[in-house]
Amino acid sequence: MAKAEATVEELVGMVERGELRLPEMQRQYVWRSPRVRDLMDSLYRGYPSGAILLWETDEAVPLQDMAVSQSASPYATTRLLLDGQQRLTSLSAVIRGEPVKVRGRVRPIELLFNLEHPERQEIVTEVDEDAEDDAPETDEADSTEDELQKRFERMTFVVSTNKLAALPQWVKVSEVFKSESDTAFLKRAGVSNFDDPRYEKYTQRLAQLRRIRKYVYRMDVLERSLTYEEVTEIFVRVNSLGAKLRSSDLALAQITARWRHSLEIFQEFQRECAKLGFDLDLGIHLKTLIAFATGQSRFLTAGRLSLDVLQTGWKEATEGMRFAINFLKSNVGIDSPALLSSPFLMIVVAYFGHAKGYALSPEESDRLRQWALLANAKGRFSRGSSETILDQDLATIDKVGSADALIDRVRLQFGRLTVTAEDLEGRDQRSSLFKTMFLTFRALGAKDWTSNLLISLDHSGAQHRLQFHHFFPKAVLTKHGFTSREADDVANLTFIGGRTNRKISDKPPSVYLADYLAKQGPDLLSLQGIPAEPQLLEVESYREFLDARRSLLAAAINAFLGVSDE
Repeated sequence: MAKAEATVEELVGMVERGELRLPEMQRQYVWRSPRVRDLMDSLYRGYPSGAILLWETDEAVPLQDMAVSQSASPYATTRLLLDGQQRLTSLSAVIRGEPVKVRGRVRPIELLFNLEHPERQEIVTEVDEDAEDDAPETDEADSTEDELQKRFERMTFVVSTNKLAALPQWVKVSEVFKSESDTAFLKRAGVSNFDDPRYEKYTQRLAQLRRIRKYVYRMDVLERSLTYEEVTEIFVRVNSLGAKLRSSDLALAQITARWRHSLEIFQEFQRECAKLGFDLDLGIHLKTLIAFATGQSRFLTAGRLSLDVLQTGWKEATEGMRFAINFLKSNVGIDSPALLSSPFLMIVVAYFGHAKGYALSPEESDRLRQWALLANAKGRFSRGSSETILDQDLATIDKVGSADALIDRVRLQFGRLTVTAEDLEGRDQRSSLFKTMFLTFRALGAKDWTSNLLISLDHSGAQHRLQFHHFFPKAVLTKHGFTSREADDVANLTFIGGRTNRKISDKPPSVYLADYLAKQGPDLLSLQGIPAEPQLLEVESYREFLDARRSLLAAAINAFLGVSDE
């Protein structure tokens, strides 16, 4: 293995010119802006940032597109990027000021640089090259505006917001890289002459920011003599030892090594499902493939499967997944993965449909529907070893072949099928029961309190788009000494449109509710399991309100699930 070095500037140029390409075995770009922010902060301070692993080859290797634009390389020799994709894509996007082509992003990664940042780093962050980033774009959602402002002032880089971008001490990082002159940035910050004490500080900091382009990465280059299969094995071993990639990413590398150009086939089906409203992680589709090919869900066997087994398994997996999507949408009422406690549920439905030859009796359909609702409400795949539980369900289908047997497994796991008021204690919007609350209320015919539209995930427009509303607004509860955790209790959440939510703002229900009740009637409350007793609408009775609503919620959910006290 050869050793080499290259600056960030040189590497970004290689990416832009198409001299660095991605092999099919690589995962997609997954970083979000906060992670890019942390990388820039590390490089700004000169902290170590790992090495880049390349393979230089003349072999015709299946490739995939990077998330940033690339020119067609005029060179016959291709350097393939095996480790460092997340870093180099991020740096290329920021330095070039280009958008990245990934799910959920159409705009460039825009970072701001604080000319007034503290001399010493006060907020320490950790950069993990290949960690999955499922966090929202901003990670300070629960902070007040004053708290956020104080936090930002202690940071060197932040994800851009309109409010911060308007402040003179914050400059866009991409604009700094595009210009060698400091004049515009100094003028905007109110620095008009050399005598200003900020002049030297700001110019030095801008120069330090631009020096990121000169940061030197060590490159490890694998020999040309290696085959694609050998390089795949190195890729898998390196990432297994470092525990940096998910098992699905390693499985993808092993599968594509045997089944060349299969990534595009997988991604094409991924896009098909997305058009049907189920935009799923590629790892779920790969796990479905493994399940249909082997009868179990673990990726450990991926490297041992023949091409024929993989191709047959994929054909059956896609048929099964199409059935699962159709069944969940039409028979269960789950029309979005946002309503699933785990996408593993889809694999079970797909496998069951396949086992029955996609010819279910009315009774089988009804019982499969009930299992799906119960497993979803209880969070069957969200506790313990989810793969072990999934494998149990797959084995049950193979050995018994009945939805009743699947339901019995849910009962065995939780001791009962019913939901109790106690089950709802301490839960918030991340709970599987919160998703079932929505399904229950929608089935009952709950409506927005202003527009009278039935609640739905599909409403368009900011004023109609569904939001969850704190029945007792969070600001009201905080003012009266209740904790954020108490305010976010699932029993304090309701579903309304954006316009209604904004109109209510921070008014207590004893104030805002009268007008809505006068117009909509008592169904406004009953269809979302909200107690109507006037004394429970006072802030002082908040904990009593939670107790009362949990009982109503449990009763409504059990009726929806079709289960009774056991």
